[in-house]
Amino acid sequence: MRKKVIAGNWKMNMLPDAAIRFIDELIPLVKNTENEVVLCVPYTDLFYSLLAAQNTNIKIGAQNMHWEENGAYTGEVSGRMLKSIGVEYVIIGHSERRQYFAETDETVNKKIKSAFKYGLKPIVCVGETLAQREEGKAIEIVTNQIEKALEGLTENQAENTIIAYEPIWAIGTGKTATKEDANEMTKAIREKISYLYGQMVANRVIIQYGGSVKSSNAKELFSMSDIDGGLVGGASLDATEFAKIVNYEN
Repeated sequence: MRKKVIAGNWKMNMLPDAAIRFIDELIPLVKNTENEVVLCVPYTDLFYSLLAAQNTNIKIGAQNMHWEENGAYTGEVSGRMLKSIGVEYVIIGHSERRQYFAETDETVNKKIKSAFKYGLKPIVCVGETLAQREEGKAIEIVTNQIEKALEGLTENQAENTIIAYEPIWAIGTGKTATKEDANEMTKAIREKISYLYGQMVANRVIIQYGGSVKSSNAKELFSMSDIDGGLVGGASLDATEFAKIVNYEN
């Protein structure tokens, strides 16, 4: 049975004092869940969030990383740096990174390999545009992203890569893929992983859905056969709302 992983992506929001207050409020609301709870926070919030979440079931992640260990990369942060302060997860290849900062399938692949090198758990984002979906190319586009992202990974690394399927047209728009469409795509992703690494690996890979996830639609999405939780954007900025998503079964 795959574990549900519900991760909040705060994007460029929350100062450290707000992050601490948020986590203090969230702790009692999610302490009894069996789901994995992750908060992916801005770099400036990482240390404070790690301290606030200490000795709780809340894990802290970063939103990006560089693939090199160190060097002349002004403004970048490496996986080794993240690991050194206790970060566990890192988002890689979010569509906003691809759109605004020239992230490519190749840099995504390099970052995944570097994440594993330093003992981080990558949450790898894939997804199609509305135009690609309307052209009937959604599955082809997304499974191609998967193949390029996982290129050169071992079976164990592939199995421990969390995939976040986020249709680009649903991120921050209020639009959500139907539960059937979302499950069709996550199933297609699992089939691609089975083709690349075998059915046993595919059965164990956690595949999230992301794109306007909120408490009102979390249960129907997360109850589908191939959706293993979510990568939550705007709704993760409100502790009560995010807790309802984490506790979607209740």
